[in-house]
Amino acid sequence: MATQFLNQSYAEEKLVFRALTGTYLIYFLGALYVTGSIIGWVLFMIICVRTYVLGKHKTYAIPAIVWVWILAMFVMLIALWIGHAEWYLGTGKTIKSSIGWMKGWALFAVFILIGAIAQIRVSTIVRAICILSTYTLIFSIITLALSIIRVPGEIYVSPLQAVGGPGPGFFTVSLYGMNPETGAARWQFFGPWSPAAGLLACLFFVICNAERETKWRVLGIAGCVAMCLLSQSRAGWVIFFMLIPTMYFADKVMQPWFLITTGVIVAGLLTLGQPVFEALQDFHQQVKDARPDSTRVRNTLERLAIQRWQSEAFWFGHGIVEPGPKIVEGMPIGSHHSWYGLLFVKGLVGLLALLIPMLVTLVYLFWQAMYHPVARIAFNLMTVLVCYSFFENLEILTYIFWPALIIIGVALNPLKVGEDHGIKATV
Repeated sequence: MATQFLNQSYAEEKLVFRALTGTYLIYFLGALYVTGSIIGWVLFMIICVRTYVLGKHKTYAIPAIVWVWILAMFVMLIALWIGHAEWYLGTGKTIKSSIGWMKGWALFAVFILIGAIAQIRVSTIVRAICILSTYTLIFSIITLALSIIRVPGEIYVSPLQAVGGPGPGFFTVSLYGMNPETGAARWQFFGPWSPAAGLLACLFFVICNAERETKWRVLGIAGCVAMCLLSQSRAGWVIFFMLIPTMYFADKVMQPWFLITTGVIVAGLLTLGQPVFEALQDFHQQVKDARPDSTRVRNTLERLAIQRWQSEAFWFGHGIVEPGPKIVEGMPIGSHHSWYGLLFVKGLVGLLALLIPMLVTLVYLFWQAMYHPVARIAFNLMTVLVCYSFFENLEILTYIFWPALIIIGVALNPLKVGEDHGIKATV
């Protein structure tokens, strides 16, 4: 049976499609974190077995930028080991953190590599995400009605929590949660918390917009809108609306009319610089004031992370996150922010290990976006991840946004990006 599955031309693609369309089933079984954390390694092993053992699989050469991601994520692991050694954290914690690396940062390189070398069509991922977003729309309507009649939101905590994970939220199965500041319902869908659902809404919006069939595209985008609104993520709302003009103009940056229009707009903004700057400041402050307690905790965590990084562990960090004081309600120092988290846990070396491949990828995809639809999708996906890196620890959410990484991997391969992937020509 296993050999028969491996011999199929698109075995990896079928596994990806079934995993995505079965997300809610896996979630309600309490197994989404475990499944999402291992699927990348399963796909990687399938590719290796079919290529080097059976010899019956077409693969592509690994592109240079994908090698940058692979090497950078290994640097993350080395920084982790050095940090543990410098702080005498012991063999047990080092092994545990290394396993955490395999379920987090390593998956960036693994999924991007899979997208670059495997036979996975972008149209398959796009259709699967549209179906998943349609389920999300149905889920939103049902749970919104249940929240109105005050049905308890939390269902149970999965026993798979025993295998270990970043926190109990990753194993809690619920219909919706509660906003601690207002007492109103707040949705996290199949994410560990609500802001993560905002991230998924933005990523899925980009992907669903590439669907060729109008029916699935409309249903998918409607599900993304519902997810974004009900997540009540401030960052999600801002980034979601920012994506609309970004997606439209991604392939027009070198056209004369666009350059002229941009020049006029920039000149106008410079002329009205002071009022525009003040308006942006006011808007930013209003967003922060929407949830003042959350803003206070985040700001305090960031200050603590920077102070302790500079004074205690500049190059390789502290090795692990640490519980914060009472002023931050016990939230771990190094959480809520990818960059401050990297500085605290893995030091300057860890930060550069993410910054360099992200910047290289953004620049490359920006150029390719002018010519290829897949590159335009990937550029917008990468933009969302960069933006959200200032609000979330991306490494612990790879188990749910991995489809975006596969598409980015496809776009990073010059031999694949120009193929017909069955998506809209204009995305």
